[in-house]
Amino acid sequence: MLCRKTTKQPFKYPICYENKMVKIGITGGIGSGKSVVAELLQVMNIPVYNADDASKKILKNNDLVRRKLQNLLGDDIFFPDGELNRPRMASLIFNDPELLSQTNAIIHPAVFDDFDCWCRQQSSSVVACESAIIFECGLNRRLDHVIMVSAPEELRIARAAARDHTTKEQIKNRIKNQLPDSEKAQLSDFIILNDGRQAIIPQIRRLGILKIIV
Repeated sequence: MLCRKTTKQPFKYPICYENKMVKIGITGGIGSGKSVVAELLQVMNIPVYNADDASKKILKNNDLVRRKLQNLLGDDIFFPDGELNRPRMASLIFNDPELLSQTNAIIHPAVFDDFDCWCRQQSSSVVACESAIIFECGLNRRLDHVIMVSAPEELRIARAAARDHTTKEQIKNRIKNQLPDSEKAQLSDFIILNDGRQAIIPQIRRLGILKIIV
């Protein structure tokens, strides 16, 4: 089931997007299967930017971002080998909304700039960006449409627990810290249901994305 959620124009060519790169967001909660949709788009020759992978590279290689984080969170936010001390960061920002906001204010703009640079390097008329926090970080303002990948919560929990080798309770706690699916659905333009029963490819095809690829 593919649902259209807003009054935005559907994917049409050439009326809506002639001579314009169309930027599509792919989002969804933990275990929803957004990476599956992203991989299928890549198979369909649509370049996909993975914001999570990009942020990891930035935290490892961007000296300015690293210095700002050290000034904010302390030198021990990075291990001696240069890798991010994720347990230390989590312990600092998990229960401190202000510190979390300040941390995001350092990382998110760097990811935005990297995404813009990546887009300029693409020759496709359609590109996609995969991120679990498209709305939370404001990345949706750089996109033309956002697709939410949805699945029943119990299925999401089972998938994520098996993938991450962790307990269902831990996954439930992580879900509680994410924007609820109901809110994501209201903010998204389209919803793809990944419940293991309905095929995903026909849902993608009904979006009409393939008609505007050059």
